[in-house]
Amino acid sequence: MTRKTTTSALSLSVQYVAKPENVPTRAQFRRWVKAALRQDAEIALRIVDDEEGRALNRDYRGKDYATNVLTFVYDDEFSGAESPLAGDIVLCAPVVAREAVQQEKPVEAHYAHLTVHGVLHLQGYDHESDEEARQMEALEIQIVTKLGYADPYGGDE
Repeated sequence: MTRKTTTSALSLSVQYVAKPENVPTRAQFRRWVKAALRQDAEIALRIVDDEEGRALNRDYRGKDYATNVLTFVYDDEFSGAESPLAGDIVLCAPVVAREAVQQEKPVEAHYAHLTVHGVLHLQGYDHESDEEARQMEALEIQIVTKLGYADPYGGDE
């Protein structure tokens, strides 16, 4: 049986507010987004510093610290069937770099994982319950390992 492959249309804007060493290129981010995307989308991916990451997390989630990835979905504005998925993914470069060191993994691999994680959130995946977390993590592992990186959750490598 031949499996039909479909490619999702992607409009991707990458904004480097913070660009320390080891931040991936636009081409790398595009590859990772496409690997996780299952529908047409318009995405802005923003690389920020601790200050902006903390402000966004505080203002939108009520948590007064910078976090690794934030996802903002704009489904109310683009609810038509023909409209692409629209949203923003914010990656806090200093947090991503610190976590990579703490988790003893390459910074590039951590960026790939968090990008995939953000794209899955844009598409409605979540990890609020244990079952949702298991499903989302399994999909993340599948996508990230297919991209050539180790299991981001530290399973058999």
